[in-house]
Amino acid sequence: MSSSKVLFGFHALGVRLKTAPKSIIEIYFEPTRRDARMRQFIEKVNEAGVRLIESDGLRIAKLCGSHGHQGVAARVHELAQVHSLDELLEGLEAANAELPLEQRTQALILVLDGVTDPHNLGACLRVADGAGVHAVIAPKDHAAGINATVAKVASGAAETVPYFMVTNLARTLNELKERNIWVIGTSDAATHTLYQADLKGPVALVLGAEGDGMRQLTAKTCDQLVSIPMKGAVESLNVSVASGVCLYEAVRQRSLA
Repeated sequence: MSSSKVLFGFHALGVRLKTAPKSIIEIYFEPTRRDARMRQFIEKVNEAGVRLIESDGLRIAKLCGSHGHQGVAARVHELAQVHSLDELLEGLEAANAELPLEQRTQALILVLDGVTDPHNLGACLRVADGAGVHAVIAPKDHAAGINATVAKVASGAAETVPYFMVTNLARTLNELKERNIWVIGTSDAATHTLYQADLKGPVALVLGAEGDGMRQLTAKTCDQLVSIPMKGAVESLNVSVASGVCLYEAVRQRSLA
């Protein structure tokens, strides 16, 4: 049997109810909360036939390790995931091989170098899901992992977007390049802007943590560096906002193509 984990918050539980209700073992809810959102949520749980357990807020907080649970938490089975980046990319290549050139899906990958804050990671995953990203990659030694806080902030995207933590990020970027995926990093010092880059083909967009940016070796490994134009007084964007700007520029260019 697959191992279990805890999810909490309306968004995260709502996505699991929608996509894989049979994987939910039981849901804990705070009966003192009787607002419309809770009533609608309970109705969906009952429709799905999932076991409901009344519980006070303190017990739910202890279960999920956070007081930001909104009065709902669940124990769920882990979903089957793609086990490796190679497996995912080989599957994409195999699917494309059977399609005419104009119908093929171009790889879109988000690489996060040094994003250690779980709230930022969760927000990045949410943006990645919205933009149709195939995978998010981060280094094992300098990044946040998936936990209950990430899952809540991601609003279900931690369940839908493959997240790979790799031992050597520079080596992984070189492996992407060997698969003809263009690696584009963001840097304030870049001479070209994001809007001058061609994002219509297979591309991996690399972003560093707010403030520090990408590590030097990561930047050197990129095929191209671009900047996000900043017109005001602030010097940089939060990494999740920057991810949204970059990914949706790729979505825009691809929709026009």
